[in-house]
Amino acid sequence: MNNQNLLQTEFNFILPKGLIDSSGKMHRQGAMRLTTAKDEICVQKDNRVQKEPVYEVLVLLSLVITHLGELSSVTPEILENLFSRDLAYLREFYNRINQQGNADIPVQCPRCSNNFSVELSLAGE
Repeated sequence: MNNQNLLQTEFNFILPKGLIDSSGKMHRQGAMRLTTAKDEICVQKDNRVQKEPVYEVLVLLSLVITHLGELSSVTPEILENLFSRDLAYLREFYNRINQQGNADIPVQCPRCSNNFSVELSLAGE
């Protein structure tokens, strides 16, 4: 099996602002894995989501973020402290890796018309 046949399931990111924990430490670098059907089922069964559907994004992100800085775990309660810009970034990053399977986007050079890929660069990276 060559490397081209391997599916990348985890992707690194850097938050634009960073999450500040309860001790005042900033966490910016992390990784997110691809979501599974089980993740989506768990989110729908979560009592917090059933009571308040807008909480869905925090529960889902807490399941797929494998690490963030030096935090020992990433919970919805911790993610409540994200700056709005970082939450928007994570939503876009989540959508990109789960829809495309990677953080690359296809582009075409406007001068020479060559096609190539570039890594998705969101604010903060």
